[in-house]
Amino acid sequence: MCLTLSDYNQAVSELHWGYVSLNPNLIHLLEANPDKIDWDNLSMNPAAIHLLEANLDKIDWGSLSWNPNAIHLLEANPDKINWMWISMNPNAMHLLEANQDKIHWDILLTNPSLSLYDYELIRKTNSVINEEIHQYVYHPRFIERYIQKYGVEALDEYMA
Repeated sequence: MCLTLSDYNQAVSELHWGYVSLNPNLIHLLEANPDKIDWDNLSMNPAAIHLLEANLDKIDWGSLSWNPNAIHLLEANPDKINWMWISMNPNAMHLLEANQDKIHWDILLTNPSLSLYDYELIRKTNSVINEEIHQYVYHPRFIERYIQKYGVEALDEYMA
């Protein structure tokens, strides 16, 4: 379908600019129509950082606190951080760790970067158990009984 210039202009005039401002794939429309930008929604758009950096006075800092690509702007303006919204920001864990008294703990549970498991501790704790299992399973007496019961050929499969 090919649009005429007047059809294009008509379509652009009928757009819901709040939704356009949220869409990372429509930045080019916003750059061509800066007067139509919804700055609250644009502040949440991870692809709009260059527009936000050029218009710091128009940023909605609450919405920006949710934006995973805006961490450097939030670090430079810590007094403007909305701690409820940043509690959901997957790239803000270091800011949250440094400001635990400001975290909204119920909101933090929605943060995809939150891990409730200490995998390093689990690995260290289980390493002793793993070693004990290895010592039992590969003990010569166990291997000898296995060969007697299943044959040497089965041992090759067992050890693979």
